[in-house]
Amino acid sequence: MFTAEIDFLDEKGSGQAAVWRDNELGNPKKLKLTIPQTLKGEKVRVIVDRPERKRRKAMPEEIVEAHPERVEALCPHFDRCGGCVWQHWQYEGQLSEKTDHVKKAIKEQGFSPDLVQDTIGMENPWHYRNKMEFTFSPDGSLGLHEQGNFRKIISLETCLIAGKEMVEAAMEVARWVSDYQLRGYDKDTHEGLLRHLMVRQSFATGEMMLGIFATEAPVGELEKAVQDLIKRIEQNFVNVKSLLWLENTDWADRAQSEKKHVLSGRDYIYDEMSGYRFRLWFDTFFQTNPIQAQKLVDIAIEMAKPKETESMIDLFCGVGTFSLPFANKVGRLAGIEIVETSIESAKRNAKDNGITNTYFLAKDARKGIDEVLESFGKPELLLLDPPRSGAGGKVMRRIGRSKPERIIYVSCNPDTFATDVKELEAFGYSLNVVQPVDLFPHTVHVECVAQLTLKENN
Repeated sequence: MFTAEIDFLDEKGSGQAAVWRDNELGNPKKLKLTIPQTLKGEKVRVIVDRPERKRRKAMPEEIVEAHPERVEALCPHFDRCGGCVWQHWQYEGQLSEKTDHVKKAIKEQGFSPDLVQDTIGMENPWHYRNKMEFTFSPDGSLGLHEQGNFRKIISLETCLIAGKEMVEAAMEVARWVSDYQLRGYDKDTHEGLLRHLMVRQSFATGEMMLGIFATEAPVGELEKAVQDLIKRIEQNFVNVKSLLWLENTDWADRAQSEKKHVLSGRDYIYDEMSGYRFRLWFDTFFQTNPIQAQKLVDIAIEMAKPKETESMIDLFCGVGTFSLPFANKVGRLAGIEIVETSIESAKRNAKDNGITNTYFLAKDARKGIDEVLESFGKPELLLLDPPRSGAGGKVMRRIGRSKPERIIYVSCNPDTFATDVKELEAFGYSLNVVQPVDLFPHTVHVECVAQLTLKENN
């Protein structure tokens, strides 16, 4: 057993420490440890298997000296489940850590950390997710992956970050699977029926979608069981407006579908944000924390100061989460997104909401900018909301050359955000303010909204 002091937290939120041990010759060697569920400065005792290695992972056996912000985790599954990593940390401490992460990221690129505001948290950081993807284990039990082990599924009785009705519906599906002794999918043998359960619910409309991903169609011997599932859901969950059976025979461990069967209701649900209605299909990307996502939109509009006479580009526009509220504040807006189904959804959402001054293009970001500039002209305002990997240097340089007066960057990864905006300095842009927003309490993730403006005479 070793006693270790936590030096810092890594990018996954786990404590990092180093201890010394003697090798077979009696010489001291450093052993680096990853210790989850710890906080910086804590002293903990750990038992390490294979301590002769240079780096090992170990769970804390005893907290010798606890951090003053340590709290008791509320979820009974916290010790094993990989869904949350910071339930043992007072929420204010989590927010401070996220602010520091953003400051460190931009400082490493030469920007002043004073540009970063305090992270905006949630009044109630529980039951905030409107979408969850659960996984079936080979024995048919339903849960989430074990922390650090994607081969093992932790059977769940509850989930404190998902909406309460979503969890109740998921548990009903789990009981149904148990009653009919249906098998889950084995990732090693590629045998079994049930793979994932997706649950999504609009906090605004209350409408819920359940999507069961399976390796076979719901016919033949499955028909009796499926009819019973439909009856259970319709009787007990009136908010379920979409019950889907989604065939997935691909070996990749992703919630995807080759064929869709609508068991009950329709193949989409309605959600709302910023006063606009959106249709969401099972594969539609939509912000999973609607309360904080609304704050993102409001902050972006406040920073952008859009005008009715201006043109705007919304890059990586998705289904129009930012496009629709901005469209009513600018003269015209062009949205660019590589995923064709998202663009079709954005067009439909604009039409459903009576918005007529938008143009949506399904294209790669860099090529899409060129096409829009040619037909649309130079925009005064550009907003981008790229994936975690960032926009990349080529896209950022293309943005810089197009010279919009103001740029709003919405980011879900402070590190790629910092490297991206660094590219804009050479084109005469100033980074003015960065506002972190916590969309994922009890995890390491943090979102940011930033404003950049083109300096005069550039």
